[in-house]
Amino acid sequence: MRRLRALVLVLVVSLFTGVGVQAQAEPVKQTFFLTYVPNIQFAPVYVALDKGYFKDANLDVVLQNGEEPTGVDLIAANQLQFGLVSGEEVIKARANGRPIVDVYEWFQKYPIAIVVSDTSGIQSVKELKGHKVGIPGRFGASYNGLTALLSANGMTESDIDLQEIGFNAPDVFCVGAVEAAVVYTNNEPLQIQQRADAGNCNGVKSVKVFSVSDTVDLVSNGLVTNEQTITDHPDWVTGMVTAFDSGLRDSINNPAQAYLSSLKYVENLPTTDAFNAALQEAAAAQQQFLATKPDRKAIADSRSELLKTLSSQFDAAALVQFRVLLNTIDLWDADQLGYATKESWDATLKVLTDMKFVTTSVDVEKAFTNDFLPAVGK
Repeated sequence: MRRLRALVLVLVVSLFTGVGVQAQAEPVKQTFFLTYVPNIQFAPVYVALDKGYFKDANLDVVLQNGEEPTGVDLIAANQLQFGLVSGEEVIKARANGRPIVDVYEWFQKYPIAIVVSDTSGIQSVKELKGHKVGIPGRFGASYNGLTALLSANGMTESDIDLQEIGFNAPDVFCVGAVEAAVVYTNNEPLQIQQRADAGNCNGVKSVKVFSVSDTVDLVSNGLVTNEQTITDHPDWVTGMVTAFDSGLRDSINNPAQAYLSSLKYVENLPTTDAFNAALQEAAAAQQQFLATKPDRKAIADSRSELLKTLSSQFDAAALVQFRVLLNTIDLWDADQLGYATKESWDATLKVLTDMKFVTTSVDVEKAFTNDFLPAVGK
């Protein structure tokens, strides 16, 4: 009997010791690659860091910003495991035998559009024929989006007078050097409109926007990893996707709090004591509103009301980056966040193939997966 009791005691001690060891497991260190430079558009990542969502997934995350091709190289070689990369780059990488995989479709709408002025008389994409259209260059999302938009309207690049203007669309458009410009929908139409409102846009009073997403569903930016990580460490992928998803949901649902979280990571993000106080008050009120479990439309309406309230208290310069955040949220928001469709990947592959950016066959079903998405209705 004494031996039996001793054995039971040993088993109990071993059980609790094992649990303790498991609970104290070291977090997995991960460098999360972000393209470009620190920016309000990466708010979901900053929120996930600020609220400890990565830590909850047992991930010790640091950020690395850089050029997109660098991120693709590092993730494809498994020197880094995670980053935010465009769908086009995923397809081009896989066309070259590089096994990166999109595991979460971050942008649900392609962020490219063409803007024209109210004085141009242009009412549709087809009416751009023969007109000067500015573009950063014949590369990247801008060129891909333009090509898809023209193709959907039975046109090609030869139908317009395409001018490479660098990333200077507001400047070039507002001096009248081009009659239309290919822009990022979340910030450049806003910049042009602000200049127009100030009387600094060559007589332009307002702009019309032809969004690519209104015509064709292309894949944009997403959370990517590589096949080896999916095979060897699916728990890392699940943790990263879950944390990012939580940060994205919080950013969509409470943009005032997302802006406040981003202040810790984005240098020179516009702010004042008064603006911070207004955002803190708005964030607290929004948290109470969210506790009532509003639907997606009601939450979208609350964002619009918040902008109206802030616009009555602060000038356009103070609100410009907050408005960029709100515009970008419109590109993220969806009934099911993170979900990708084969149709959108097929459409993106077709554009890249037509442009001869991809010249080999690509199985798009291996380029993305929805397997790691959190359950709907979270």
